[in-house]
Amino acid sequence: MLHQNTFVVRTRGRGTLEVTAEVSHIVATSGVGTGLCHLFLQHTSASLILSENADPSVRQDLETAMRRLAPDGDPTNAHDTEGPDDMPAHLRSVLTSNALTIPCAAGRLLLGTWQGIFLWEHRLAPHSRSIVVTVQGDP
Repeated sequence: MLHQNTFVVRTRGRGTLEVTAEVSHIVATSGVGTGLCHLFLQHTSASLILSENADPSVRQDLETAMRRLAPDGDPTNAHDTEGPDDMPAHLRSVLTSNALTIPCAAGRLLLGTWQGIFLWEHRLAPHSRSIVVTVQGDP
């Protein structure tokens, strides 16, 4: 059995936004009992991460670390078409990922106790981001 759905998330600019509930709903209504849920973000300046969902300071620390690895306005970046956060956003996306795969059983995501699915916006301005969710497996 195969089920595919796309949903759009409106970000507030740089930072993380939890999308676990949206993905869980798609899995629960897919008709798939046991299988895999694959998420694909259709963008090159944001990413998907599986992260701690109980303590937001974890994601703050991730942002702080990423700021050191990919600072805005780095004069060595040639690509700055859309501003000083343009190339750093692409670099952050490559260092993380635009896809995740999570196992499912009994129509539920098999996430660990403290795991959540987050869209990590790397641009400073708000954006609309599309996530394709494909659920495949047995009923």
